[in-house]
Amino acid sequence: MSMTRRSLAAGLAPLAAAQAQGSAKPNILLILSDDHTAEFVGCYGNPTIHTPNIDRFAREGMRFTRFFCAAPQCVPSRTAYLTGRSPVSARMGRFTSPLPPDIVTLPELLRSEAGYFTGICRRQFHLDGAIGPNSRAVFEKHKLQTFDSRVDFLDRQSGPTMTAQRVNEFFDKRPADKPFFLWVNFNDPHFPWDNVPNGIDAKKLRVPKFLPDLPGVREDLRRYYDEVQRVDGEFQLVLDIVQKRAGLDNTLVLFAGDNGFPFPHGKGTLYDPGLNVPFIMRWPGKIKPGSVCDELISGEDYIPSMLDAAGVRPAKGMSGVSFLNTLLGRPHQPREYVFAQRVTHGSRPYQEGTTTHTFDMSRMARSRRYKLIYNCTPQQVYSPVDSYNEASWREMSDENAWGRLDARFARAYFPHSRPVFELYDLDKDPAEMENLAGRPELAKVEHSLKLALQEKMILDWDYLPLPLTP
Repeated sequence: MSMTRRSLAAGLAPLAAAQAQGSAKPNILLILSDDHTAEFVGCYGNPTIHTPNIDRFAREGMRFTRFFCAAPQCVPSRTAYLTGRSPVSARMGRFTSPLPPDIVTLPELLRSEAGYFTGICRRQFHLDGAIGPNSRAVFEKHKLQTFDSRVDFLDRQSGPTMTAQRVNEFFDKRPADKPFFLWVNFNDPHFPWDNVPNGIDAKKLRVPKFLPDLPGVREDLRRYYDEVQRVDGEFQLVLDIVQKRAGLDNTLVLFAGDNGFPFPHGKGTLYDPGLNVPFIMRWPGKIKPGSVCDELISGEDYIPSMLDAAGVRPAKGMSGVSFLNTLLGRPHQPREYVFAQRVTHGSRPYQEGTTTHTFDMSRMARSRRYKLIYNCTPQQVYSPVDSYNEASWREMSDENAWGRLDARFARAYFPHSRPVFELYDLDKDPAEMENLAGRPELAKVEHSLKLALQEKMILDWDYLPLPLTP
């Protein structure tokens, strides 16, 4: 080879290597905290909570301010994350259901279409059903638990002390030449909360505007803050292991919550605190550090975006929309609406209670400014999911019974009857405390949201009555 050709080849080699690196399929790491509202992270503007690792991660990537999970509960929300469909469309309207075998998931597509090594580990991932003594025979007869065949590595349930071991086991099994998808699930800050003080002074923390400032509310929030701060440490532990075992330079990492916190207006409801969770992504060299996305993003949109990044086409039936262009700083047509669905919660039969923490059915359509909530079981008396026996709710209930609770909170949480429709102007009322449904001046806004929700419910084959006559 001549000197000129050798020089040219030498000069092109780094370019070829750079092009190969640029076209390599990204590793994908999904880390979910449990029952975590976006307000309770430092980088989302909370001055009291201490989350330095997540905050630094946000400075290195993109923070989403208007991400809304598809449901305010663990099972249906995770269904959307993994399938790109609403929980109703995926037939996951009952909390104890296994994901139907014909509904394809993100790890399956990444494995079959792009050669990924895939895994799930740590806390229960919620999508293979709940087997009790009355269901075991049915599950076994019809082979309803399918995740052993959907991923290469499956850890069904491990405690918080097992995080490092389980993540390392995944990488022990992963072939070095394959890109990976790993989903790590955390317990925290899910109820019940440990009562282990972690430096938070209940008197100094910030009480959200949709909650009354009562001692019991502050004390329960303190316990919740403690667990969020513990999330921050476990999150960094996972990042450190992945960095050591595989590197993070071409790893697309998402830290997010599955749904909001279990307080009034949160988990189990379609208000923003039940749906607006932390959603932060980092991809070195691709996502601009310190960027912020204010677009409406749905929990259904995660899988189409990851498939787009990996060069894989979405599966038939996925209703999510890729936001990869947003991640890469390219022009993107944002959503006009996001939607959410409240389905059954837990495994208790309806007849055991007439409160919303045991059974409730509702749907939501939200634009940037307005939100419509459609309550299909308004006869249910409101009580918060999980925390209905805790000091915060007991004290709120006592204050209401004595006539001492502020009228705003009495109307919101102890109404004589719940409305079928709720409408909120989120610019003027971000706490969602003043229901504007039925106001003549907002009739067009209300009707447009009902039409959008009508279309969503029809296309999802939703089983509830439509908000407008057909």
